[in-house]
Amino acid sequence: MSEQNSGKIGSINWADLTVEDATGLRDFYREVVGWSTTDVEMGGYSDFCMNEPQTDNSVAGICHARGLNAELPPVWLIYITVADLDASMAKCVELGGEVIAAPRAIGTQGRYCVVRDPAGAVAALFEHA
Repeated sequence: MSEQNSGKIGSINWADLTVEDATGLRDFYREVVGWSTTDVEMGGYSDFCMNEPQTDNSVAGICHARGLNAELPPVWLIYITVADLDASMAKCVELGGEVIAAPRAIGTQGRYCVVRDPAGAVAALFEHA
């Protein structure tokens, strides 16, 4: 997760892209954007943190559509910080949205879920540990 806005409720603090060919897209964005990369071991394969060339700070991720990520859509998924993930999921459903990926942990940082709003757009909601 990005350190810049990571603690601010309502801030967008990360984006990642989940696709079949994460390695190919990693290389595409390295060439097009100039990002450097860091491998993230996923148990038999690697996903990738994409890093700013000037600072080497991780600003996004490119992930393989495998395991828990297999059903995620191939879009740049933003992560929005919320105060209470359970309350936000309940409110999403109450207002006509749906939870399309159940809550899961991001290491010791916190947990997130993926929701689809009534218009069909998807976003991740992230709650700090």
